[in-house]
Amino acid sequence: MQTIKYPKREQLKNLLQRPMHDFATIEISVQQIINEVKKNGDAALKKYTLQFDKVSVNKLRVDNDEIKKAEKSVDKKPKAAIETAYKNIYKFHAAQQQRPEKIETTKGVICWRESRAIEEVGLYIPGGSAPLFSTVLMLAIPAKIGGCKRVVLCSPPGKDGNIHPAILFAAQLCGVHEIYKAGGAQAIAAMAYGTKTITPVNKIFAPGNQYVTVAKQLVQRNGVAIDMPAGPSEVMVVGDETCEAAFVAADLLSQAEHGPDSQVIFITTKEKIAGKIVEEVKKQLAKLPRKAIAEKALQNSKIIIVENREQAVEIINEYAPEHLILAVKDSKYYIKHVSNAGSVFIGNYTPESAGDYASGTNHTLPTNGYAKVYSGVSIDSFVKKITYQEISKTGLKKLRNVIELMAEAEHLHAHKNAVSIRLKKR
Repeated sequence: MQTIKYPKREQLKNLLQRPMHDFATIEISVQQIINEVKKNGDAALKKYTLQFDKVSVNKLRVDNDEIKKAEKSVDKKPKAAIETAYKNIYKFHAAQQQRPEKIETTKGVICWRESRAIEEVGLYIPGGSAPLFSTVLMLAIPAKIGGCKRVVLCSPPGKDGNIHPAILFAAQLCGVHEIYKAGGAQAIAAMAYGTKTITPVNKIFAPGNQYVTVAKQLVQRNGVAIDMPAGPSEVMVVGDETCEAAFVAADLLSQAEHGPDSQVIFITTKEKIAGKIVEEVKKQLAKLPRKAIAEKALQNSKIIIVENREQAVEIINEYAPEHLILAVKDSKYYIKHVSNAGSVFIGNYTPESAGDYASGTNHTLPTNGYAKVYSGVSIDSFVKKITYQEISKTGLKKLRNVIELMAEAEHLHAHKNAVSIRLKKR
């Protein structure tokens, strides 16, 4: 990790840059995959599954027998852990539901807003080196609570031709309606445009690698809704003399092991603390099974020593981290002044991995600086809001002059007449 001491404000933009990718090259490849899926459907999915996942699949859809078999193969302890996480995530997200509240803006003028589910949604669950069954919970639970009528899940099969059993168990637990063996950009294309086997959906939710990210951006250009732009995982930790160096190092490494393009940043006002973090990272890194991956991520990562907490907040808001950990005694100050972050973890005993799995909050979060304008996944991600109004004749009379004057000033006389004609009627 690179250590930077007391950076100037004008240095921040360059200092906080994420690892860069050649998306132009990736886009060409992904567009070819999308075009072939649109043209050849299921055949293209099977072709790319063989090419990228090194496995041949005859049947794309997972049937009930496969799901039952997977459920039996998941050990009791992991199964119990998934069920506990399910309860916590469900509890947190269910509380996000809002009852419609009718507002009388003027006497006789009633307005309100109601949620309606996005009817068909597609969830992409990465497989590969880390089968993210936790992401099934994070996406399928709010989809279920939101009332989505059709929830489709795509995930790449393993070398045995099957989707990881924990993914299938979690999907069944959450009430997913359809599950397909398809990964990468080709799965995004299938959910966006459809094949003989997979009917297209209205909105796609898909954490994933660069190819999945680019595929989402391309299908969005053609009118398919997506959850949010996404990039590699990241964490920013702020620590003072009260932080535990071993805890901070563990949090940094927990994100670094996601992938070589992940980024982790530690901020402190204490130079002595920075040295302790470096030593702890080295010690813990040596014992990690995914050491090689984490080492590459650490090459893009930084320790920043700042003058004061005000500069720390400035850096946080400029970077807009996906995950922000506050290992400081004055966390209330940061909570008040931080405006750009995906999810915040407060105190020495709140690891980011708690949010990844079981505390209840959602782990599908904006990355790559998008926390400046996007929120993490929630119930709101799976619904849209419809406004309603009901106006009595008395209410329309009260608004008459306002509407007619404004319509006339905009030279929209039919708008004015839509009011006038109603009030002429006896």
